[in-house]
Amino acid sequence: MAGNWKMNPATEQDAMDLSESLTKLLGDETCPIDDENPLCTEVVVFPPHPFISKVKEVVEDAGITIGAQSIYFEDKGAYTGSVSASMVKSLGCEYILCGHSERRQTFGDDDQAINRKVLKVLDSGMKPILCIGESKAEYDLNIKNEVCAMQLSKDLANVTKEQMKEVVIAYEPVWAIGTGLVCAAGDANETHAFLRTVLARMYDDDVAQETRIQYGGSVTPDSVDELMAMPEIDGCLVGGASLDADKFGRIINFKTA
Repeated sequence: MAGNWKMNPATEQDAMDLSESLTKLLGDETCPIDDENPLCTEVVVFPPHPFISKVKEVVEDAGITIGAQSIYFEDKGAYTGSVSASMVKSLGCEYILCGHSERRQTFGDDDQAINRKVLKVLDSGMKPILCIGESKAEYDLNIKNEVCAMQLSKDLANVTKEQMKEVVIAYEPVWAIGTGLVCAAGDANETHAFLRTVLARMYDDDVAQETRIQYGGSVTPDSVDELMAMPEIDGCLVGGASLDADKFGRIINFKTA
């Protein structure tokens, strides 16, 4: 379960208060994923860059992992306003969002740039969460699968089978983010299943089954249980609801039975 705070909250103190509230709401099943705890729910939060260090201090003892919302693919140089992979890694980040719909639409990140980010994150020893998904126009044209397959192919170019062990995919139908429109859990599950067929063609069946695929698209406490009951959905990338500790806590502690 990952919480993308986007450009929120307003101040460092607000970020710390949110973090402290969240640590009090985690269930017993929440812990870092490793070979000894394969069935735990891994929780990652993505604060804005200025808050990463302080938030990490608050949440790390609770087993919450820290990620960065984006990086630039160059190591250093005259790139005003950008941050490098090494910078966020030095702050303790383990995950990086790559290709989020807002980075694609608002900031113009194309598939070539996203691919370079994915490769840089992997080369730096961190884990990319690669976000893909169709727009409302593409959904209406019934080319969702084609769009998602093309994004996967382009954004994972030159990523090896071995490296795929560190990659997480997040399917986020752009038309369901902050619009009030809802992607039904069954439809999301079908898309996740399709994405596994694409990964199987690109790599093999083992990679397709072992890759974690999250769903992102206005996930709420009311929708999370049905989503997580779907066999192809491995987690959620949460936006607005992750800014409310009670809501995000309920999402983390989802119930499927």
